[in-house]
Amino acid sequence: MDDDSPHGFDLGDLDAKEKMVRDGFWAKLRQAMGRIDFAREAIAAWYCATDPATPMRVKAILIGALAYFILPVDVIPDVIVGLGFTDDAAVFWAAWKAVSSHIEERHRARAAAMLDSEKTDDTGVIGK
Repeated sequence: MDDDSPHGFDLGDLDAKEKMVRDGFWAKLRQAMGRIDFAREAIAAWYCATDPATPMRVKAILIGALAYFILPVDVIPDVIVGLGFTDDAAVFWAAWKAVSSHIEERHRARAAAMLDSEKTDDTGVIGK
């Protein structure tokens, strides 16, 4: 186990989870835009999780929360209007509270710039 790993926390499948998040994050975010209140924070979390300077423990927490967000099946199905993303939001906010001190202004600025560019970009593509 890595010295940066929290006691009792197995980072063994972090690479697989990170690949799943890399492959599915932007598509899921595109689908959820307008239905979630935490898009800016999710994007900032993405930039923090993929930042080489971010500690492994923080990456693991963020990747886990983002993986839950993109999973097609979870406790409350995302297709349920009004409730679908409440479990995703709860998992995400718990992770955010645990590691928010590591989400730096540059991660937040990139998230804001991404969302601002989407407001003026008629392609509808997030995550270019």
